[in-house]
Amino acid sequence: MIPIADEIPSRRVPVVTWGLIAANAVIFLYELLLGPQVDQMYMTWGVIPAHITDPLNHPLAFLTLFTSMFIHGGWTHLIGNMLYLWIFGDNVEDVLGRVGYTLFYLAAGVVAGLAQVVVAPSSIIPGIGASGAIAGVLAVYMILFPTAPVRVLVPGYLMMRIARVPSLIVLGFWFIIQLFNGFLSLGTMSVATGGVAWFAHIGGFVAGLVVGFLVRIRIGRRGIW
Repeated sequence: MIPIADEIPSRRVPVVTWGLIAANAVIFLYELLLGPQVDQMYMTWGVIPAHITDPLNHPLAFLTLFTSMFIHGGWTHLIGNMLYLWIFGDNVEDVLGRVGYTLFYLAAGVVAGLAQVVVAPSSIIPGIGASGAIAGVLAVYMILFPTAPVRVLVPGYLMMRIARVPSLIVLGFWFIIQLFNGFLSLGTMSVATGGVAWFAHIGGFVAGLVVGFLVRIRIGRRGIW
């Protein structure tokens, strides 16, 4: 299932969501200008677990927990992440407010980075991408709007078709995939091989679940679509 839209209108202009998308796009365009030197950017500003776990020799490595979430490794990486943020971010921004949403997004990204560090503390591969932070947004959306219809592309007999599926199913299924692949990857991780940072997704989503439940308890059903 590939989400393409939800059906909850924004109550106000999602300035922060649009700003995050714009920031990621601008930084990616800068990456394209770097050409082969972009690898150095990844090494400098991406999260390298071995540096995070060695603060004496890398005292500023913690900053990469923030910078890494604005760097992407290709068009597919960028567009996929920004599509999810575009679909689900505006309604979460409505509920959390612009300041709260900004702080939560950054915090979820940091938790996501730390989750990957925990499972691969000696890795020298830089982790990049906004997916951990966005995973947190997805979790909050799922908790606050579990029955909201999400339009998704699903395989048909001859072509893809559009279906309306509750967010609890769409995003819950997404999280199950992350868990499945994450635990499968535990036996194949090594210090110098990369791949999808499944546990960053898991960590960000769990952070979002916590915040989502706390927000739902605080506001009850008031303001929930």
